[in-house]
Amino acid sequence: MSRKEDPQDKFHSVTIICLILGLGTLLPWNFFITAIPYFQTRLCSETPVANGNSSDRIYFSELGKNVTTPCRDDFNFNNWMTLLAQLPLLLCTLLNSFIYQWIPERVRIAGSMIAILFLFIFTAVLVKVQMDPQSFFDLTMATIWFINAFCAILQGSLFGLLTLFPQHYSSMFLSGQGMAGTFAAVAMLLSMSSGADQRTIALYYFVTPCVGTFISIVCYFLLYRVDFAQYHLSKSNTNSSKTYELETKTELLHQGEENGDAAGQKKAVLLLKEAETGGVGEEKKSVSVFAVLRKIWVMAVTIVLTFGVTLSVFPAITAKVVSKVADAEDDGWRRFFTPVCCFLTFNIMDWIGRSITTKTLWPGPDCKYLPLLAASRFIFVPLFMLCNIPDRTYLPSYFQNDAWFIIFMIFFSLTNGYFVSLPMCLAPMKVLPHEGETTGALMTFFLALGLSVGAGLSFGFKTLL
Repeated sequence: MSRKEDPQDKFHSVTIICLILGLGTLLPWNFFITAIPYFQTRLCSETPVANGNSSDRIYFSELGKNVTTPCRDDFNFNNWMTLLAQLPLLLCTLLNSFIYQWIPERVRIAGSMIAILFLFIFTAVLVKVQMDPQSFFDLTMATIWFINAFCAILQGSLFGLLTLFPQHYSSMFLSGQGMAGTFAAVAMLLSMSSGADQRTIALYYFVTPCVGTFISIVCYFLLYRVDFAQYHLSKSNTNSSKTYELETKTELLHQGEENGDAAGQKKAVLLLKEAETGGVGEEKKSVSVFAVLRKIWVMAVTIVLTFGVTLSVFPAITAKVVSKVADAEDDGWRRFFTPVCCFLTFNIMDWIGRSITTKTLWPGPDCKYLPLLAASRFIFVPLFMLCNIPDRTYLPSYFQNDAWFIIFMIFFSLTNGYFVSLPMCLAPMKVLPHEGETTGALMTFFLALGLSVGAGLSFGFKTLL
């Protein structure tokens, strides 16, 4: 079938579905970290701690009143939430690379989505259930573990599904993931603006991802009813696969010519010749994991360092920073400081950082010092630890002005987005075409490893405050 005879993506329906599916994969993580003030309030000790005796206090307000209540964070909620969210991601990323051979794709994707929906409903119901802090903590941690385990299987399975579509649709999926954090932060702000009490706000907030996940499930099933999607999903026989790859390589060559990318043009020409001569798809070549790792180790180390630095302070440290205005009477700014300056700012700038890689891939795939650039972000760790965090034990609060925290957060999140997206884009350029699937699996594993390393480091940095 020629390219003109191919089904078209009418009304950009598949594009929109890919965007929504990407949004759905990262909704759980973003909705949980943005709701940290609610969780801390539920876990707050009922007995106020005398001034000067608490090494860790949080502040919250109820019913719109100007109430500032100090209390201990005995559960280290931020740290445990981060760790128990990333460990299942690491484990299930490995698990998914094996189970996909035995469990059908629709079962993995639809089953994970339905499980996530029920876990979100459980979290929303839990808002109105009275229980002691320890029981609430245990149930919340169990929910976080299982919801992120299903998210890992869902994300890996969707990435595999989207390899059957042109590159544009994978990009839209990634854009949807980038939108998830902003979506969660805006949902929190709208809930807080309602003026209701803390638990009603939390109920409204957790109902939102229930609706979002349900929409994602509907979109996934609609995907198989769209002619354009059916055409690409049915590319299972050798001839259609060859034709599809030939079209893809030709498209890549045109893009390289338009962008003036000499390296990209050279690789595209080689791929095009391989596809034309029938080299693609006729014989499955063996792939050595160690050989691929030798080619992409720079990218793998870069993404581990990037996420290791980010998760070591976000949100475990950054969510503890309070506004200096909190010492005055502006309760409104104090209440919205963390949702706006921490979570909303991070997600918007992270999204921008990821988008920069669509315009430039500096310093390029052959750069050996890329890990050093990623490691330089470690400077943000002491900067955030010296911001206005109340009742610290060891370190002083040096950067007390709100402006310092906002500036640090802008550059912190912008560089995070760029150095997350850059190695993911450069790694495929370092390997042969038949090594692409192994490269994707390895980079996904190192991404999860970086998240887990950062979550573990957050415990140590918190004790230094």
